[in-house]
Amino acid sequence: MNKDNGFPYDGANGDGDGDESADAPLEATADALLEEELRQAAAVLDPVPDFLRQLALEAYALHDLDARIAELTFDSLVDALPVRGVTDAPRMLTFRAGALTVDVEVTGDGLIGQVLPPGSARIEVLGGPGAARPVAVDSLGRFLSDDPPRGPFALRLRTGTEVIVTEWLRA
Repeated sequence: MNKDNGFPYDGANGDGDGDESADAPLEATADALLEEELRQAAAVLDPVPDFLRQLALEAYALHDLDARIAELTFDSLVDALPVRGVTDAPRMLTFRAGALTVDVEVTGDGLIGQVLPPGSARIEVLGGPGAARPVAVDSLGRFLSDDPPRGPFALRLRTGTEVIVTEWLRA
């Protein structure tokens, strides 16, 4: 940084102090402040139209277009026999995609499930236009989410080689 005028040293005129590495954090902070100021100005002077924001969300939804769809093979709301005296039974779901099975229990407290056969996987709970909520999967394929889905939801399962998405269901 040139101490005389406060501008970064460009090395062409030979008037630097020889210690440009010490000025790197200052330049990064100044760049971040300038970027934030420009973002705020653009948001006020030229905001993104709502229809364009919606179009971007819809286009992003296609980024997993090559994902396999897991078929719903069991839904306790449709397939299970009612149990006398139980008024708020959890919803049990089973999805299947090839040799992979995902069992899910949906309660008012969240989701509990297991991926079979167990293996390395990441699960995200999708719920409308909001961000996907990641859920940890342990070495036995079990997962738990303390955040119950509200409204339509689906699960996105990422294994080492493929992406599998369940059908969208109402909680």
